[in-house]
Amino acid sequence: MVIVGDMVRQELELLLDVLPQRVVDALHQRDDLDELLEIVLDLGRAPEARFVFGDLSLSDDEVTHQDLDHVVHQIGQFGDDHRAGIERTLHRISSILNRKGQVVGVTCRVGRAVFGTIKIIDDLALSGKNILFLGRPGVGKTTMLREMARVLSEEARKRVIIVDTSNEIAGDGDVPHSAIGRSRRMQVATPARQHAVMIEAVENHMPEVIIIDEMGTEQEAAAARTIAERGVQLIATAHGNTLDNLIMNPTLSDLVGGVQTVTLGDQEARYRGTQKSVLERKAPPTFDVVVEIQSWERLAVHDGVAQVVDQWLRGYPITAEVRWLDENGQVNRVQELAKGGDNATAPWTADYTGPSAGSGSTGKGGSGYSGNDSAPGEAVKDVDAMVFLFGIGKDKLAAAAQGTGVSVQVANELRRADMVLTTKTHYRRGSQLVRLAESTGKPVYVLRKNTMPQVEDFLRSIAKDASGGGRADMRAERDEGASQEVMDEAMQEAEDAANRVLGGEDQIVLSPQRSYVRRLQHLLGQRYNVHSTSRGRDPSRAVMFYKT
Repeated sequence: MVIVGDMVRQELELLLDVLPQRVVDALHQRDDLDELLEIVLDLGRAPEARFVFGDLSLSDDEVTHQDLDHVVHQIGQFGDDHRAGIERTLHRISSILNRKGQVVGVTCRVGRAVFGTIKIIDDLALSGKNILFLGRPGVGKTTMLREMARVLSEEARKRVIIVDTSNEIAGDGDVPHSAIGRSRRMQVATPARQHAVMIEAVENHMPEVIIIDEMGTEQEAAAARTIAERGVQLIATAHGNTLDNLIMNPTLSDLVGGVQTVTLGDQEARYRGTQKSVLERKAPPTFDVVVEIQSWERLAVHDGVAQVVDQWLRGYPITAEVRWLDENGQVNRVQELAKGGDNATAPWTADYTGPSAGSGSTGKGGSGYSGNDSAPGEAVKDVDAMVFLFGIGKDKLAAAAQGTGVSVQVANELRRADMVLTTKTHYRRGSQLVRLAESTGKPVYVLRKNTMPQVEDFLRSIAKDASGGGRADMRAERDEGASQEVMDEAMQEAEDAANRVLGGEDQIVLSPQRSYVRRLQHLLGQRYNVHSTSRGRDPSRAVMFYKT
């Protein structure tokens, strides 16, 4: 980062000129004004200076009405948001009023043009994605917006418009500060009209990028969605420290898609492993990327906001790409578990809480069952396999794990599973779920009955496969037994037939197969965009591929 020294010193002197003389004299005695953040004057208290390292009292004398009147007289009229500025500078002066409308406190925030602040996210800035910045006050959100405006307007040569409600981005006065480059600035008469000016900027001035500071109302959130839908890149800041704070903010949650309560059907709730009433994202998010500014040189990036929000609403921990600048100015990146706010949800845990259920994070969003109470001398076998249960209770699996000494992981979503375990009855009933699993290549293991010995045999086969026992040893009873050799031959025949139909043949009848194998053949036909049907009666029932 580069701070333009001479310009900063000149602008700082303009700020000091509006302060009482004893405050100015105290500040001139210090040699660390480059780290000055704010000057605070409160009636009846000693004046304070706030630096990066902490606060400092500037005088033993209390602030008087005369001191405050001097400041107000120097800067002129405050706006409806109780803010004012100094023309062609980036400083912001905010007032505190009593019930009679008199100024009883003043906060003078030092504004600086800092170049190079977006080096850490220049790839995002130039990507054309909509970016939302979050962070506590004073962490540098506005500074980063200002540099974004300069880079996009000068280096990327884009048409950039800044909707500058408080004149904090481009400074006070009619002539914007040079720190925004070629960007154009639209001032806002009152904060209540910010959303209207946002729409006006799009309709009247044909921007490619719109930059907005401090979005905080539903009208502004709606205006932001309108802008994004018109194909304009949107870069903004909003109130909130973390993404989960924003998700649960009823006013601004629409920026990341909004939240609604939905009631799932029995099968869908079983498929997800959740209760029937759940939270879901309501709409596509307005912003593609959310950036949490943790400090001046460290931030966390959530790219692909839609997927991240869905993951959070389902109770899974979310990760962010944490970026920071080292002492050599190089950008470092690492994936870390996102820091949650006060509203963060707890990860999903299994309902079973007996002594044999050990739950832990697997990295895939599952719950683990291990046989920690197995017989003496029987080692616990940790199997790295995610199993989705359909029609088989987690408590039964936990008891089977205890009896066999085999640790497995239960996936609470089908997409996170490596395999599916079900019974013959549920296999035949759950056609949609099974089709989904088989179409994605996930093996489906079908138990003849939902009994403890059957589940234990399944766990032993998993453990045997993990130790090198082979795939065939891992298979449970699938539709009363279909050997791997038979299945391979059947699928090869189906693939050849599909290619022949695509090559011009009208129809081809395959060899008779069991229902499980026929189902896989139908799915293969779908992947080849070939129509299929089953003909005949068992055991002579077979799949036929044909043209329309």
